[in-house]
Amino acid sequence: MVTSCSSGPAGDGGAGAAESTSTSSTPPPKPVALSTSTADAAVDVPPGVPVTATAADGKITDVKLTNAEGKVVAGQLSPDGLQWTSTEPLGYDKTYTFAVTGAGADGQSVTKTSTFTTVKPRTLTFLSITPLQDQVVGIGQPLAFYFDEPVADKAAAEAMISITTEPKVEGAFYWFDEDTVHWRPQHFWTPGTKITIDARIYGKHVGNGVYGEEDRHITASIGDAVVHEADGASHQVVTKVNGQVVRTMPTSMGDAQNPTPVGTYVLTEKHDHMVMDSRTYGLSLDAGGYVTPVDWAVRMSNSGIFFHSAPWSVGDQGYRNVSHGCLNLSPENAKWVFDNAKPGDVVVVTNSGGPVLQPWDGFGDWQVPWEQWVKGNR
Repeated sequence: MVTSCSSGPAGDGGAGAAESTSTSSTPPPKPVALSTSTADAAVDVPPGVPVTATAADGKITDVKLTNAEGKVVAGQLSPDGLQWTSTEPLGYDKTYTFAVTGAGADGQSVTKTSTFTTVKPRTLTFLSITPLQDQVVGIGQPLAFYFDEPVADKAAAEAMISITTEPKVEGAFYWFDEDTVHWRPQHFWTPGTKITIDARIYGKHVGNGVYGEEDRHITASIGDAVVHEADGASHQVVTKVNGQVVRTMPTSMGDAQNPTPVGTYVLTEKHDHMVMDSRTYGLSLDAGGYVTPVDWAVRMSNSGIFFHSAPWSVGDQGYRNVSHGCLNLSPENAKWVFDNAKPGDVVVVTNSGGPVLQPWDGFGDWQVPWEQWVKGNR
């Protein structure tokens, strides 16, 4: 009789079972990594651009940005604690200390300290804006921006100017010279449109060492659509308000030697009384110029075209063009135009026999075709 024995199957705890061991490890928690938007010892930092601090593998717990006098610059920490951003502008040609403290996943606190100096401008530029705050203007009013220094970086300047409208209107900038840029939509504004302009130029560079002096904020609105259609052949001005004819007035435009330019004008300013002096437009008295007091004058162009009262030409109004270029009206009609005129109202002159109104003459913006306007004329 033969007896045999054997080991059990592997893994059942028998003598032949293989033994194995395994180990696992967790990486240690990382310290916080802090960084700032300005390098240590940086110079020529633009004061109009917010400075930031960020944290990785942890959170920011404290920030102090102080000037040389110890004044603390205000800032805002994001809800997740990962970024701090300054919320007030810095000064020009100032040195700041930036101390950022953060806590890492390792539970340890770290502070990063640096200094930087803001730019010293070659000069500052102030920005004037038309329309003015809370002004109600007509449907032809461009938004005009006047820097008091030449702007070398026009694209940068445009990017600093935010224009929002209600309802939304698409528009574009167009430069008339080195310090003047206008913005307008493709077509006349819609009455009732609300306009908000935020020009954030402070502390920002517009080229050639020129920086913005201060930010500007303007709100304005578009009033009734007033269009004066002035026909040099019929010698009549037909005034429409919101598309409806409200008045028809006889007029006398410029004579054959002084024809009124044809085109789309935008009213700008008005005077109940003024002295019209041709010498201010380059026409001397010896060459047929004039110095004439007038009433109820409403400016159409910078070259001296006005609506105004002309009692001396009432007999010609409606029949002949005898003026030096202005649109002569009777005292009653001139007073009506004066009383109802607002900046931005439109005058369209046709059939006067004159040259085409130049875009740079007053607000001749609508003389520039849209496809040309959107190119910007930089």
